[in-house]
Amino acid sequence: MLASTLMLIALLCAGVFINVPYSEMSPGPTVNTLGKHDGEPVLQISGHKTYPTSGHLNMTTVRVTSADYNMNLVEAVYGWLAHDNKVVPHETLYPDGKTEEQSTQENAEEFSQSQESAKVAALKQLDIPVQSWVIVSTVLKDSPAEGRLHAGDVVKAVDGTAVKAPADVAELVTKHEPGEKVTFTIVPAAEQAKAEKENRTATATREVTVTTTKADDDADRAIVGIQAGTDHTFPFTIDIKLADVGGPSAGLMFALGIVDKLTPEDLTGGKFVAGTGTIDDDGVVGPIGGIEMKTVGARAKGAQYFLTPADNCAAAARDVPEGLTLVKVKTIEDALGSLADIRSGRTSDLPKCTKG
Repeated sequence: MLASTLMLIALLCAGVFINVPYSEMSPGPTVNTLGKHDGEPVLQISGHKTYPTSGHLNMTTVRVTSADYNMNLVEAVYGWLAHDNKVVPHETLYPDGKTEEQSTQENAEEFSQSQESAKVAALKQLDIPVQSWVIVSTVLKDSPAEGRLHAGDVVKAVDGTAVKAPADVAELVTKHEPGEKVTFTIVPAAEQAKAEKENRTATATREVTVTTTKADDDADRAIVGIQAGTDHTFPFTIDIKLADVGGPSAGLMFALGIVDKLTPEDLTGGKFVAGTGTIDDDGVVGPIGGIEMKTVGARAKGAQYFLTPADNCAAAARDVPEGLTLVKVKTIEDALGSLADIRSGRTSDLPKCTKG
């Protein structure tokens, strides 16, 4: 017995000092998009009539260990055994050796974009017009476009051909051979910002010529070193006040919260609904990571129903917290239809997630 005890102590001591290449995920905070966070409303709308809301439309989050956290063997084993935690390979959360700072920055950018898409999807659902433009989203350092094009520039045309979507920019640039010149017709970012502030349409355009270079992964493909995106101007102000949250997965719940505040219909009927999912400008809901952690966190706060992206349904259904109904959604219209069933008590009509 003494030998066994000493051996166990030795193994435990060794486990504490042996680092393993894993990270841990656990349920994070859940916030009601219809309510307040840190004393102020999460959704603040001005310039348009709003309506009272009730119940919950909670967005959910996942806590993860930091990029520089060194997990030991004992912690990994405990995490594997714990029901509410999940241990995953470190590269799953931080691929390609990303630092904590890089991951935080990327998550912040995705969170900001998800807010914009949530606003667009919500207003489109309500047939409220939204103006959109193709813009220069980022300019790569040391690329041909650096110093000539700038983030926020509105791209009206490439080589005289009008662009309507970000993909049009890449398509027109890649028609060139590396080393050839490509001409962009733009509204400079400063002019666009001034026009928006003055509530007018920017008309001052200029042409910028950039010499293409070859792509790192394909010597025959021409690039200029920019990434195109979309910017929007809304007919009234919608502010989303939520700090210390990153990633794109709250998009669906933000969009539903906006719809709820802008319509006289009480979407939840007083019920506690939580959920997750990315959303694009057209209201299509996409999958997210950490679904098992999010359902656990939502139920712990009292959620009765959980709006689940269709692509996450099978994983979520493998271990459903008791008392929580998983509702499958593919679009914002699906979610609104399910909320109508929930508030009217037609829960048998809900499209529920299954393991298959």
